[in-house]
Amino acid sequence: MRLLVVEDEEDLVDALRVGLVRAGYAVDVAYDAPTADEKLKVNAYDLVLLDLNLPGGDGFELCRAVRRGEGGGQVRILMVTARDRLDDRVKGLDEGADDYLVKPFAFPELLARVRALLRRDSAGGTAVLEVGDLRLDTARVEAYRGGRPLSLTPKEFGVLHYLMTRPGHVVSTEELLEHVWDEHTDPFTNTVRVTVGTLRRKLAGDGDSLIETVISRGYRLRGAT
Repeated sequence: MRLLVVEDEEDLVDALRVGLVRAGYAVDVAYDAPTADEKLKVNAYDLVLLDLNLPGGDGFELCRAVRRGEGGGQVRILMVTARDRLDDRVKGLDEGADDYLVKPFAFPELLARVRALLRRDSAGGTAVLEVGDLRLDTARVEAYRGGRPLSLTPKEFGVLHYLMTRPGHVVSTEELLEHVWDEHTDPFTNTVRVTVGTLRRKLAGDGDSLIETVISRGYRLRGAT
């Protein structure tokens, strides 16, 4: 899943990026409101971590713009701010934020909130996704097939995560690139094909790879048995 961190404190941004990437997310960064607005209009993010006090604008204004459909209208928004007054929290949620977290915070709590927001669009209600005999634990960043642990790279884990939230649906190469890789990835690279290929081999059991290539359209995760 691809996240946008909108925050002007560089040390905090660096720490968040390291932690979120280790947790398997693709992370882009905007240090001010205009840059965030531009990136939201260009890229399809799954979740935005949004500070309120920003150079060149205000987090509330940016949230309102997003909810008006001016960029990523359906994206999840987690406000992360030092403003701890009740009226700020109420305003943030009323303006369209999905959740509100006050600084300082414990990183495990932030991760738990991110996971909770992202799985609202999936069938499961917990941090564990299951499709047939495939099991993905997004909290522990662990994957299994038939009880057998899978040793996956962060990108392989990200691709599997995305496909498992859409079992049976065809997912294009462009969609995977948009949601699993960050803005620094060359859009003309063959990294998606290579990653899907290595993931397919790791999932294979008794010749059953589970990931089907749909010619000219993309990839589909079949129901695992």
